[in-house]
Amino acid sequence: MTEVLSRAGGGPSDLTSMSPEEFKTLFRQHPAGVAVITLRHRDRLVGFTATSVISVSADPPLIAFSLASGSGSWGPLAEAETVVVNFLSAEQVEVSARFATRGIDRFAGGGWSLLETGEPVLDDSPRWIRAEIVQRTPIGSSQLVCLRAISSSLDHPGTVETDAPVPPLVYHDRLYHQLGDHSAL
Repeated sequence: MTEVLSRAGGGPSDLTSMSPEEFKTLFRQHPAGVAVITLRHRDRLVGFTATSVISVSADPPLIAFSLASGSGSWGPLAEAETVVVNFLSAEQVEVSARFATRGIDRFAGGGWSLLETGEPVLDDSPRWIRAEIVQRTPIGSSQLVCLRAISSSLDHPGTVETDAPVPPLVYHDRLYHQLGDHSAL
């Protein structure tokens, strides 16, 4: 059983934790925005789908995401200095699925370009953030990666349409969804 940290933040707890299956079932019911994290590792482009991207702080501008330590993308990410977080639109279901598929060249399908700094950015992503990795923290079977936002699609007119509202891609209960006026309460 994985060691559980106590509330005091130090040693093992005498409380048991829920099973991984129960945990996954609960989080399938929690909707999440979909992003693709992209980076350049040596001469290779790396990218993967993430539904764990969160805003951490506005001042300084920090975001974070998690990635399984056993992921094929972890090795390159462990060495990277910068990444791009591409926030996907509801029209990018195929892109999300491609970057979540193992054992393929995820960039072979095209639809991306390189920033002047060398990182790949997905052409049709309505918004993206280029960020510096400031911390990698092993937690359980994953890595928590904290990023400081450096620039964004808002700083690069012409890379994407920045004025038009675009419904985001949302993942919930193993299905993709979109938000829009029809879903507003």
